[in-house]
Amino acid sequence: MSLTSGIHCPRTPLRRFLDRELSAGAHLLRKNFRARDQGSHVLLPGPGVGTEAGNVGTAIDYRLRLAFTAAEPVDHVASAGILLTGTHASDASRRIHAVGQELAARLHETVLRLQLDNRELPIDRAHDEEEDLTRLLIAAAWYQVNYRTSIGFAYTPLAITAREDPAAFTLERLLQLPHGDMVADVVTQLYKAADSPLDALRARTRTEDCTPGPTFPTDRITADADLTVDGLLLDFKSTRYPRTIRQAEAWQLAGYLLLDTDDRYRIDTLGLYLTRSGTLATWPVEEYLELLGACRRELPAFRAALTELLEGCTADDEPYGQDEEHQVRRLLERLAPVAAPGHCPICTQRVPESGRQPREFCSPWCRSRAQVLRNKGLLPGGPHPLIPQPRRQRLELPEDCEIVSLTARPPR
Repeated sequence: MSLTSGIHCPRTPLRRFLDRELSAGAHLLRKNFRARDQGSHVLLPGPGVGTEAGNVGTAIDYRLRLAFTAAEPVDHVASAGILLTGTHASDASRRIHAVGQELAARLHETVLRLQLDNRELPIDRAHDEEEDLTRLLIAAAWYQVNYRTSIGFAYTPLAITAREDPAAFTLERLLQLPHGDMVADVVTQLYKAADSPLDALRARTRTEDCTPGPTFPTDRITADADLTVDGLLLDFKSTRYPRTIRQAEAWQLAGYLLLDTDDRYRIDTLGLYLTRSGTLATWPVEEYLELLGACRRELPAFRAALTELLEGCTADDEPYGQDEEHQVRRLLERLAPVAAPGHCPICTQRVPESGRQPREFCSPWCRSRAQVLRNKGLLPGGPHPLIPQPRRQRLELPEDCEIVSLTARPPR
């Protein structure tokens, strides 16, 4: 599985760990973001995008990364997806693999020829060049699907077309598959970026200070962010609801920060760029953790706790069976942060001194969160901590058992 899937499921150890550690939720971060959001016009996809919105988002993310650095002309996830297609012996799989290799070669040549990361040139190129490049990027996004989920890849236009007629499946046929609305959507979002704070960020940074698709030193969970730019970890979002930061998105950025255990990218700032509104929002790491109500503000300690969680269980997968659940429970209890005397029981930060009676919480916000967290079992005095309600067990009946409805009418 992955960081993203582990965060979305509320029963995984990873999600339960972050829910406790980031006790304020995303409310304060969302409020802070909306206060600085100046985007007035939101680009909406055309009807031809349909269910391909996710792959369009992947393509625009890819294109924006290339504007900062062309160090990876062919995305490593796309390359892995192409490689996986060569492990099957069917005619369609062989053609998909061969066409994927041609796509990678064409994409590599196009990116270098257009000098996409050249700061002396604008972020966008001629319209026809951008359309041709977008078709390459959408095709690469379909190969990325194969790496992330082979089941999903089987339903992409790429795989469907190749299965219908393997002999006729060529690179030119592949590049005809993206709907015109998909191509226009990516290009329009790029033009939006050219007139946004993202362009100014690109202009004041150097190519060598940028890392595309940063990965992290762990084999216990897969995670690849979008871009690091001179200490800024930047995530691109192509959501059509750009004024809403979901908790999963906030947790995702925090997850990337915590997974950089060897401080390879020297992250000191976290940021989001909303491609449909042209909004760029950044937060220093200290402010970001404060807005989320982080119990641990020292990064080494926070990273060490997450590392111990990853080593102690399958953190991105829902526990199966009572034994595994008890193991996860004990691990989470051992990793629980402890508020020292004079510190807030919610965020474990020092409580400001008061001239009157001693204060229990550091702020009205933490006081208001206390009962909520107690009800969720994340504070003493509530239900058993960190344990979601167990699923109902299916009742196994003997084969010869007759089931009688209690609401049925008795026979006359």
